[in-house]
Amino acid sequence: MDFSDVAVVMITLNEEEAIAKVVKDAFSALPGAEVVVVDGSSDATPEIAAGLGARVIREPGGGAAPALVAALRASDRAIVVTVDADDTYPAEIYPELVARVRAGDDIAGTDRLGRRPPSTMPLANWLANVSFGLLASARARRRILDVHSGQRAYRRGLIDEFAWDTSGPALPVDLILWPALAGCRISEVPIPYRDRVGSTTLSRWKSGVATCRRLSRPGRAVRRIAPAP
Repeated sequence: MDFSDVAVVMITLNEEEAIAKVVKDAFSALPGAEVVVVDGSSDATPEIAAGLGARVIREPGGGAAPALVAALRASDRAIVVTVDADDTYPAEIYPELVARVRAGDDIAGTDRLGRRPPSTMPLANWLANVSFGLLASARARRRILDVHSGQRAYRRGLIDEFAWDTSGPALPVDLILWPALAGCRISEVPIPYRDRVGSTTLSRWKSGVATCRRLSRPGRAVRRIAPAP
């Protein structure tokens, strides 16, 4: 199957231990896809990614949120798939996510949480993420499972329909909540969640506070600047 309508994008910060596998897996799972890495590393991550055929872009500065928006907008292919560069997400699910967007979904996301905590996620993290999903579901009046999933497929045009808030952490929350509030078509697929390769730079406290801020803002804060075609 040809995936020349797909771009797999990721943001990286010193992921030299995992980046080769993540890039290779993306190319293998989605033949013909473009792989884009928006990088802010001080290690060999960008050289490794470029050597494997990824297009590497220097991050714009300002943190993870501006980098993620830059990644989402880096390609003009019809479907853009995000993934974390730490090898925690399965590449095998890419074709299903793409198929769902091709069939009419605006977003096809993944759910790491399930009904029980995965062995790779601390119980406190799992409970927090489940609670965030419940709050997002109440806000959107529809079921949202995993507001922090780093692996989603988006209809590319959707990215330009919103004026995303890139201030602070936890942008993936808005990337699913705002389209849900706007009535977009969203689905989520359960996946196994793996141990990350390398050390994390995530501040759980800052991320949790930012998540609560994003989930508790009034609906008028959602800035849709263009209607769906």
